[in-house]
Amino acid sequence: MLLATLIHRASLPCPQVDPDQAAHLLEQHYGLTGTLQALGSQQDLNYKVDSDRGRFVLKICRGDYAAVELQAQHAALNNLQAHVQMQVPQVIKAHTGEELLTVAVDGQNLHLRLLDYIDGQPLTHLPHLGRDVIAGFGALCGRMSLALADFQHPGLDRTLQWDPRHAQELITHLLATLQNLPHRALLEQVAEQVDARLRDLADHLPWQAVHMDITDDNVMWQRDAQRHWQIQGVIDFGDLVHTWRIADLSVTCAALLHHAESDPFAILPAIRAFHAVNPLQREELQALWPLIVARAAVLVLSSEQQQRLDPNNSYLLKNAEHEWEIFHVAMSVPFELMEAAILSSVGETPAPLADQNFAPLLPGLVGQEFALIDLGVLSPHFEAGNWEQPGIDRRLLDEAATVHGLAASRYGQYRLSRTRPDSAVEPETFPLHVELHLPHGTVLEAPFGGTLRKGADGLLSLHDGPLSLRLWGVKTALNPGAVLVEGQIIGEVHAPLMVQVCRADIEPPLFCAPSRVPAWQALCPSPATLLGLACDAEPELDPEALLARRDASFARSQKHYYVDPPRIERGWRNHLIDMQGRSYLDMLNNVAVLGHGHPRMAAVAARQWSLLNTNSRFHYAAIAEFSERLLALAPEGMDRVFLVNSGTEANDLAIRLAWAYSGGRDMLSVLEAYHGWSVAADAVSTSIADNPKALSSRPDWVHPVTAPNTYRGEFRGPDSAPDYVRSVEHNLAKIAASQRQLAGFICEPVYGNAGGISLPPGYLQQVYARVRAQGGVCIADEVQVGYGRMGHFFWGFEEQGVVPDIITMAKGMGNGQPLGAVITRREIAEALEAEGYFFSSSGGSPVSCRIGMAVLDVMEEEKLWENAQVVGGHFKARLQALIDRHPLVGAVHGSGFYLGLELVRDRHTLEPATEETALLCERLRELGIFMQPTGDYLNILKIKPPMVTSKRSVDFFVDMLSKALNEQA
Repeated sequence: MLLATLIHRASLPCPQVDPDQAAHLLEQHYGLTGTLQALGSQQDLNYKVDSDRGRFVLKICRGDYAAVELQAQHAALNNLQAHVQMQVPQVIKAHTGEELLTVAVDGQNLHLRLLDYIDGQPLTHLPHLGRDVIAGFGALCGRMSLALADFQHPGLDRTLQWDPRHAQELITHLLATLQNLPHRALLEQVAEQVDARLRDLADHLPWQAVHMDITDDNVMWQRDAQRHWQIQGVIDFGDLVHTWRIADLSVTCAALLHHAESDPFAILPAIRAFHAVNPLQREELQALWPLIVARAAVLVLSSEQQQRLDPNNSYLLKNAEHEWEIFHVAMSVPFELMEAAILSSVGETPAPLADQNFAPLLPGLVGQEFALIDLGVLSPHFEAGNWEQPGIDRRLLDEAATVHGLAASRYGQYRLSRTRPDSAVEPETFPLHVELHLPHGTVLEAPFGGTLRKGADGLLSLHDGPLSLRLWGVKTALNPGAVLVEGQIIGEVHAPLMVQVCRADIEPPLFCAPSRVPAWQALCPSPATLLGLACDAEPELDPEALLARRDASFARSQKHYYVDPPRIERGWRNHLIDMQGRSYLDMLNNVAVLGHGHPRMAAVAARQWSLLNTNSRFHYAAIAEFSERLLALAPEGMDRVFLVNSGTEANDLAIRLAWAYSGGRDMLSVLEAYHGWSVAADAVSTSIADNPKALSSRPDWVHPVTAPNTYRGEFRGPDSAPDYVRSVEHNLAKIAASQRQLAGFICEPVYGNAGGISLPPGYLQQVYARVRAQGGVCIADEVQVGYGRMGHFFWGFEEQGVVPDIITMAKGMGNGQPLGAVITRREIAEALEAEGYFFSSSGGSPVSCRIGMAVLDVMEEEKLWENAQVVGGHFKARLQALIDRHPLVGAVHGSGFYLGLELVRDRHTLEPATEETALLCERLRELGIFMQPTGDYLNILKIKPPMVTSKRSVDFFVDMLSKALNEQA
């Protein structure tokens, strides 16, 4: 009887009611007229109704459904409306006062209902859902489960094809009736595995009323002002039934696998969120993954059957691909792994392996000392990228064994050698095994009794029920299937010995990704107990605790990137590496022009530190040599150098020079600019992104002029220079009228803070002429944009065809060493002497000078200026191509390795896409890229990577940027 009911319910086609017939029913029974639009459904027919009385949903289902089932749905909706802060549809009564009508249309006996419409949108179409959205689904499911916990109604006791209690029976029947079914063998395997895993759990699973369809189709969402998704309500109570409580979460998680991008671990935030709201029993947690897999199988089989019954149902056709995707993701990992992942995600971990008594695996080496080799991210064995050499870990172990006799790796120490630059996929860096280098012939004995098996790649394993010891590098005379007792000889070592323990009868990997560590560690704990060797990695500092220490001691105005930043302790070329061995493409770091970890920098700094480091009042060759090198890069006529520690100090000193030389104090600066943090440099900085009060807090000696932004400024296009010059003339006139002496004008020759926008042609020529005519000096702030980064010009001012009076620089001059400079003419430099000596304790130190010269040498030897032109040109072209594909991309600014991607919501109004830009940067971080927003509206990606950046890295960045933009669509 049960099977017959399931078969009947599962094989009902959708009612056949066209829009005209539906409109007639609507007017006849509810007095409503309006526009009808068909909504997708598998077995029911739904129409969205727009009328002058509001928006509704007309639901039509076959009369085969018992009326009491539909009445149960209405009772649940009324109950939720009264007791829960959760928006659900309200049932609209017909003229007769009834909530449920039975009608006949073309010989079909149908049930008719009208519900109000919940605004919002489902997220079915989004390929990627963020962790917060996935957690939102889980929390919602938990709240709904709590709200329905005590709800009772006779209509809940029904036979439903989606009830997981009947999944195996339904799967078996559909497999028998559906011909030419793809993946039949896999589906048959599912039925067996699910039954085996649920058999002992079913009697322990609590029951209650459950919604059974809290999915991406049936939860309505809207973006808030920050572009974050917020839940608006839940619809479609058609699967309401009395069954296992955990069934509700299994349905939600199965639907989320469609957005998991092939990673079933993506659902874990939903499980944690449900458990936090509505704690689950251990048996429910163990049953969850089998139920998810069963749901996936029922989805694809029901869809196959329904398509054959109703081949013109476009909703079915559209969903079939998603459902097969859910099934394949669900089957991509062992049941045991996902059970371990689910349990560990809510804090349930197995007993330590050390609680069991094992005989020693290597009895002849008990008590002997091993050299434990550091292969981690901070290992001193790694330098200058040598970890990228194939087989480096094994070579280091070999060398240690040659010296010490016995060497071993550490279990659970994230391996630097397994990092993967320019990859959106988490690298598998966590070793689930230990590698030992021992004398050949070392004897191994069984630490426990079990059966011997042989596998591929020289694997030898000893099994005692689900527990197995997995060995590589062992020579044995025993045959597969041999039964060993504890202490019996297994064989001898004849190669590097790898040892792994597993608590499940599966084939675990030797390494896993950081996000999967808790699950795999539960299944493959450390073999230290069997080895009698303290070979576990030292526990890493808790990242949250470390961040709390920083916040408790480091002034909060010194911000860090990201709310939950990864801990970065190593870098190489244009990548930064976290403590789990993940490489992030660095698109932010215009300080490290040569890239991170450059061996020349280490060698030069170490050599000079070993000789001398002092201040510039002492006489040593490096300061003269470096000053000469800098002047050789400057325009003719500039003949004096000041060496300082930073761009802020350089700009501060430049302002002092302008004051001293002109005899005045008043400075012109450009709006939306940033020049530093000292009193003077901050005074001429007008960027509200860096200081929200910048425009209202400038001292009276600072005169901001209109920003010559040719993209979104007051005047646009290449011919706008005269319009922007008028703002300069206006301010010069005010200064002259007040009978105050102008000191100078400070400006980035390329508009750096706005993403590298070129100034309108002729702008600086006209401004410099007017400033000089009034006795002021012209300062070119090249801290961000100069020193070869722009590619086609070494200095930004070259693009404008001008020569400033003072040039300031820093950033890449020292590749991270505190180093800045001011270059000017002798008469300007000597004007400062009238006010006293200038001295910088560390500016121009021997170490800084030697590093500064080494930077110039490497830039020339490695052709980094040429790289900025060639790869930078390719970079800009690829970014410009995004404009045609993504409406959010408004413009691409800059050149070389100083680029700006400006994001706008409307290309005509140029409304800044501030919130979208923030979300984009967070998503890029997840994909392995560091990027941050900039500009006064924080809607610009200011792209300024190390100048060693390769074409491969550029292509990876643009591809991931395009992917992230698609996900926001």
